[in-house]
Amino acid sequence: MDKTMNVLIVDDYRTMLRIIRNLLKQLDFNNVDEATDGQEALAKLRAGNFGLVISDWNMAPMTGLDLLKEVRADARLKHMPFIMITAESKTENVVAAKQAGVSNYIVKPFNAETLKEKIEKVMVHA
Repeated sequence: MDKTMNVLIVDDYRTMLRIIRNLLKQLDFNNVDEATDGQEALAKLRAGNFGLVISDWNMAPMTGLDLLKEVRADARLKHMPFIMITAESKTENVVAAKQAGVSNYIVKPFNAETLKEKIEKVMVHA
């Protein structure tokens, strides 16, 4: 797994961005950029060269699910591994995310080990 790849983390809650960044650092991912909403994330993804997106579901004005749909609809980005983070493990949410093409799903709270497992799973298929 390429730990030098650029990872984009997306969350409208700065504390959560800091937590995810710290977990990624523990896993030796140091090329981490962040966005505080889906529109900013989409602009960064289209302008940059990222290998992975880790996004919160519940954001405004563009949700993580909307961001995922935009990424999957973009010819250049559609194969990018996309991990969705949510506080809710409702079945309909999991189904909606899967239908939209999510690579993997993490329910809060989570630790570095869980994050590592999910990243390894999606990178194998990338």
